[in-house]
Amino acid sequence: MSTSTPGSGGSPRPERRPPPTPDTPRFLFSVEGVRYEAIRELVLMQSGELLMLARRRAEADGTLPGLCFVRRLPNPSTYLRRKRLAEEVQLAFRLNHPGIALVYFLKVHEDALHVVMEYVDGPSLETLVSAGVARGQPVSESFALYVGAELAEALHHAHTLTDDEGKLLGVIHRDVNPRHVFVGAHGGVKLTNFGAAYSLIVGREQSPLRLVRGDVAYASPEYLEKEPLTPRSDVFSLGVLLVELFTGTHLFDVQDVSLAPKGLAPLEIEILPSLPLIQMRILLSSFSPADVEAAVATLSPDVKALLHTALRANPEERFATAADLRDALRAALAKRHPGYGRQEAAAEVARVLAEGSCLRDAVEFGEGGLFPEGLEAHEFEAAPKRK
Repeated sequence: MSTSTPGSGGSPRPERRPPPTPDTPRFLFSVEGVRYEAIRELVLMQSGELLMLARRRAEADGTLPGLCFVRRLPNPSTYLRRKRLAEEVQLAFRLNHPGIALVYFLKVHEDALHVVMEYVDGPSLETLVSAGVARGQPVSESFALYVGAELAEALHHAHTLTDDEGKLLGVIHRDVNPRHVFVGAHGGVKLTNFGAAYSLIVGREQSPLRLVRGDVAYASPEYLEKEPLTPRSDVFSLGVLLVELFTGTHLFDVQDVSLAPKGLAPLEIEILPSLPLIQMRILLSSFSPADVEAAVATLSPDVKALLHTALRANPEERFATAADLRDALRAALAKRHPGYGRQEAAAEVARVLAEGSCLRDAVEFGEGGLFPEGLEAHEFEAAPKRK
């Protein structure tokens, strides 16, 4: 294994130790009288970032307050990356919505930044799509409409977030995909990973012009052509996610691409995408309603209509806001299953996982992380804490 992040010139990765288990936990750190112990390593990302499931234990009496996720981040390689991360941390603390997984606090431990986040006791949409494929039947239209409406509501919150003076921050997620959405044990839907988000925070260090952040398999046409972004870009990404949830098949098939790329400006990717960047750019350059219709032909007419509107290549022809998409999804849900909510969603998750022979706790995580780099301890002195 390489000892540094490929191509980044970063610092050496921490030495690997035997993975923790619930019976042999690994002590991480203590904060305000609470011990944090890793009990499972969930994924080691190509950047060196490690995601762990941890339990919290009160030092005074040994009681367990609950579980959380902890991300250990690699040390930053440049000042600009540290600055960009500081701005992403600032943005993450502003996002306070029941449909968005919370960031609780940050801790520098063993010269690495650890981000402590809300635990979601449930599978990712990627897991549910895989379970649907395994059982030979995707989730119900009602479930997909419910999840889509919850995600659109969370995105609308992010899109309309303002600063302390009431000025719109212009937050765009830029990485809405099934690996970043979880359905909890009680049917609540949580959107995660705002690490790739774009915003208009004053003085923010922007990503390099040619850098594409997030999984390009769910990117909007305008993002891959590096055109100005609006909330309609996230609407497109959510539309791609919903097609996959409704049908069990991704909207785009890169195997259909046989043309050589012409006139495409060079772009760089930050993480390994689900589908190749060049093929995705070629597909999106000629993307049309016919492509959408071919993917959603078996769905109900009202569902097809809203997906067509969400997936227009021209942003001006899509839903203007995530709230508009939310309303359309809720109207379609009320038409076919009035009252469908968390209880029904939780029951369907259990059924899909059981019929797909998936483990109930097999939660999958995508790449990219909530934050891509680490920070020095002194850079968090002014960072707010969630209660």
